[in-house]
Amino acid sequence: MELAVKLKVFEGPLDLLLHLIEKDKLDIYDIPIAEITDQYMEYISSMDMEDLDLASEFLVMAATLLDIKSRMLLPADEEEEEEAKDPREELTRRLLEYKMFKEISVTLQEREQSAGFVFYRQEDIPEEVSRYRPPVDLDQLLEGISLIRLNEIFQMVIKKQEDKIDPVRSRFGRIEKEPVRVEDKITGILALCREKKQFSFVSLFPEGGAERFEVVVTFLAVLELIKAGAVQLMQEELFGDILIRAANTDDVLERLELEFQ
Repeated sequence: MELAVKLKVFEGPLDLLLHLIEKDKLDIYDIPIAEITDQYMEYISSMDMEDLDLASEFLVMAATLLDIKSRMLLPADEEEEEEAKDPREELTRRLLEYKMFKEISVTLQEREQSAGFVFYRQEDIPEEVSRYRPPVDLDQLLEGISLIRLNEIFQMVIKKQEDKIDPVRSRFGRIEKEPVRVEDKITGILALCREKKQFSFVSLFPEGGAERFEVVVTFLAVLELIKAGAVQLMQEELFGDILIRAANTDDVLERLELEFQ
């Protein structure tokens, strides 16, 4: 009758090495590499490793242990003996890091389990109490703040506001509806041509004067009427008043009025 032995499953070669060290209460900073290597080789020889990736990790560690064991057995030269580093140093560092992360994971797991038994009661504070805010003590609020510091804070706020301004869109002007249209001016001039056969260009503007935009629009309207042959312009002297004279008959004026309405 065969004896069945159930072996503990380890997460990796470092987990196995740490188990062997803790089981025999060995010093992790002074690992007896020969003893640990023999125990490690004995264990992996009895393992049933179907996972090739996991098996390769254990075999790589086995090769590492044998390499360390062989380097410790070989005698070192007298010159190299002072500068030579302990072959176990890298293995010790890896074991310490693994032990630290393993203990952290156990602590986090315990906290997760304990947190599942914690329940919080919903707040039942009266609304008047929850809305209460203690009065602000201005002396305490402004303690240690001078006028120079207040000026610095003010400049910082202004700088933040300036940074928010779009350098491109901020240059856009306001789009406003034109107060005077060329069509309206043409209609007004045609109506004036019916009343008076001749009138001055200045009479087209109100007595208080007109803005530059209205002057330009009026002049464009006169040019359109000259182009259509409805009016003629006369100027008796240089920089003198411009006279506008109706050049067409009433039927032409009616046609133009209908066109520009």
